[in-house]
Amino acid sequence: MKKAIYTLIFGIAASYAMADDAVPTVATNADAIALVQTHANFLWTLVAAALVFFMQAGFAMVETGFTRAKNAINIMMKNLMDFSMGTFFFWAIGFGLMFGASSTGWFGTTGFFLSDWNPVDGDPWILAFWMFQVVFAATAATIVSGAMAERTKFIGYLAYSAVLSALIYPIFGSWAWGSLLNGSGWLEGMGFIDFAGSTVVHSIGGWVALAGAIVVGPRLGKFDKDGKARAIPGHNMPLAALGVFILWLGWFGFNPGSTTTADTSIAMIFVNTNLAAAMGCIAAMITAWIMFGKPDIGMSLNGALAGLVGITAGCANVTPGSSMIIGIVAGILVVFSVVFFDKIKVDDPVGAVSVHGVCGAWGTLAAGIFDMGGFSASVVGVQLVGILAAFVWAFGCGFIMFKIISMTIGLRVTPEEEMEGLDYGEHGGTAYPDFQKASHM
Repeated sequence: MKKAIYTLIFGIAASYAMADDAVPTVATNADAIALVQTHANFLWTLVAAALVFFMQAGFAMVETGFTRAKNAINIMMKNLMDFSMGTFFFWAIGFGLMFGASSTGWFGTTGFFLSDWNPVDGDPWILAFWMFQVVFAATAATIVSGAMAERTKFIGYLAYSAVLSALIYPIFGSWAWGSLLNGSGWLEGMGFIDFAGSTVVHSIGGWVALAGAIVVGPRLGKFDKDGKARAIPGHNMPLAALGVFILWLGWFGFNPGSTTTADTSIAMIFVNTNLAAAMGCIAAMITAWIMFGKPDIGMSLNGALAGLVGITAGCANVTPGSSMIIGIVAGILVVFSVVFFDKIKVDDPVGAVSVHGVCGAWGTLAAGIFDMGGFSASVVGVQLVGILAAFVWAFGCGFIMFKIISMTIGLRVTPEEEMEGLDYGEHGGTAYPDFQKASHM
């Protein structure tokens, strides 16, 4: 009985295999392989987008840990709203400006409200690509939060977040990345190298953060009567450290995910990303140890982030050895940069300007210096043009925007609200009710 069943099954399978429409051919195999690759690209891009989204949690924890307990709710709210506001305004305006068709190379003019896609016969890649890009836009927006922490009005911050997501970030992004979809930017036309956004994401966020920190002014008590900076310790360094580890993990979506392709090229990008972060952390620790006499946790954490920001531009076009050099320089640079901004009385509670603005510029320059294709003065020149353009655009627009916000709806809370903490003044609560109660007894 069993033999008869096996014979029948084998006969049916053999007959099907001999049918003309079931015989594999080179063409049908190629089509199948291409389909599998397409599906893999979608999957990898969306998984990477999820990793980058998780970086929002990392930024929130870093900023909260580096600042005082009385402002924890406010900081969590700002990071929450950066992504929520950013999602809406990037969908409505920013994505079209960044990746829509462009005849000038300055900004896109199509694709607003995701109008380039329709549910009947639209290309689903646009949806996957939009999802990957919106988490980048949110990253640029949330960088600013740390530099303006503990003294900024919530409504003024919401206005800033909308403008950056809708206009400032996407317009510069169109200059460097427009051709990734339907656009064509003037910077990328020159050969500008910024694979995953040392300048497009990090320096843009960092330079807007610098403008915001200048306009809003330093926190009360940050500088003494002689102008010397006072330390205002963060309330939870373990939370900040957890945030950095989350960001480190998220960067494995940020950099390798920028291929938007599931292929072997992501292996080197993973290695470069990790090496730069590790060397940045080590270099910052040693530099701070020499300068301050102790291996400072805050500087070490920012050193890891500095290395990650630094390698983001060149992660796909430098060798692992070069990525280590890039990370080391970034780790040293971030320590000196934090000290410099303190000396010129720019109060940046988390070092956002130094990590993202300064080290983003370094990483963009390094992508040209250490290019595996060989050193070229013209390539380095283009990199410098992009770095300068980013500073002028982001800082200039940011300064004007924050001045307008300050003169209209207001940018800074009252001294009384700042002393009491933004959690009470802006949100009517506290993140640590038992602790807060005990501190007032």
